[in-house]
Amino acid sequence: MPLVDRFLLRSVTMWLLLPSFLLVASCLRSAVAFPKGCYPSEEEGFKTFRCSNARLTEVPKDIPNDTNKLYLDSNRIPFLPRDAFRDLPLLLELDLSHNAIAGVESGAFRGLADHLHSLDLSSNKLVSLSKDAFSNLKAKVNLSNNPWLCDCRLQELIRTVDLAAGSSGGIVCDSSVQEEHVGKSFLQVIADTDFCNVYKKTTDIAMLVTMFGWFAMVISYLVYYVRQNQEDARRHLEYLKSLPSKQRRSEESSTISTVV
Repeated sequence: MPLVDRFLLRSVTMWLLLPSFLLVASCLRSAVAFPKGCYPSEEEGFKTFRCSNARLTEVPKDIPNDTNKLYLDSNRIPFLPRDAFRDLPLLLELDLSHNAIAGVESGAFRGLADHLHSLDLSSNKLVSLSKDAFSNLKAKVNLSNNPWLCDCRLQELIRTVDLAAGSSGGIVCDSSVQEEHVGKSFLQVIADTDFCNVYKKTTDIAMLVTMFGWFAMVISYLVYYVRQNQEDARRHLEYLKSLPSKQRRSEESSTISTVV
């Protein structure tokens, strides 16, 4: 075979194989980027990214941005920082159940408000959360099986979020500002108790007690001041009486002018 023909044959072969090489390289690069135990798939027409039981201690950084369903359940994630999911504009479902999450920074779910349908935070270590953690979020939220502190903060949180169907009974008081509520369903408790109103009354009483204390101090000082002046005046009059009459009249005139 002539040298030119041989060169042309090799060139054509390389051009034909090049797309296959690029595809394989892309797949390998994607596979390497995913944390161990994580993998993408397509389930019922939804692009899914699963990291269940992957021993993760933080939210992965390289989640495909076209993910519809994200499973991060059964890991060791302790905290959700601000903008943890901001690069997932198509996310519909987020499962964070069975982790060690004890804190959620305000803005952790920023960017998900318009499209997220379901958020599962059950079976974590949540004790108290600000209502701002779920600001503008429209998803159905599961907050069951966490060691909640039942107080005004939790009451405000529950009034802010849309609880997932069947999950409300699992929000139980692990501790409470009122000990008799421990072990009871929070929704059952707030049917009879307004924690925020109790807090407001306590604050008002504390302010009244403080104001009364200051008022009592001012009155006591005024009484002391008047009595002290009266005592000084009495002593001065006694002193004047002990003086000779001419000197006494002069001192009395001086005293009267001073008082006036």
